[in-house]
Amino acid sequence: MAIPRLTDSYIEVVLPALPGWKLREDGLAICKTYRFADFSEAFAFMSRVALEAEKADHHPEWFNVYNRVEVTLTTHDAGGISQRDVAMAKAMEGFAASSAP
Repeated sequence: MAIPRLTDSYIEVVLPALPGWKLREDGLAICKTYRFADFSEAFAFMSRVALEAEKADHHPEWFNVYNRVEVTLTTHDAGGISQRDVAMAKAMEGFAASSAP
């Protein structure tokens, strides 16, 4: 089953509801950088996200250095941003909030 790509107008509506998330320059992904108190908190966040990503069969592109986790979400099968990316971003926001001091 094909995964539908979100329209630009829908992305414009939903993106403000995702604090700190930005549209990538090419418009095909959303990105955010999370900062945590230390490496352990960053790794705990990534572990929670990894479990959710496996359940959803939707995996982020990410990069981690010490307390920073840079995330890019896109749906390759849709050729851009899909509802899966929005759902994963919302889940990440919840995990990050529970990691906050």
